[in-house]
Amino acid sequence: MTLRFVGIDPNTGGEGSPTVWVEEQSADLVLQGEEAEALLQQVIGNTEWVPGHATGIPDHERVIRIPARMVPILREACDVAERTHRDAVR
Repeated sequence: MTLRFVGIDPNTGGEGSPTVWVEEQSADLVLQGEEAEALLQQVIGNTEWVPGHATGIPDHERVIRIPARMVPILREACDVAERTHRDAVR
């Protein structure tokens, strides 16, 4: 597995912080972030966001927060992922 580092929270204090990578083979975005607080998880887990889709957060998934200041980094990661995927299907 090869990860391409895209960016880290610019306000990091040197310890764990929101980070974004693109996995080279799949072009998937890989995100590290603070796990969402219980109230946010409850709101997300109890809402039927798409009609007919099950509610709840599966045990193998997590809701995380990525700070708004990282939007430019996420945009860059999306561009990298799109290029990586496009190059892989050629």
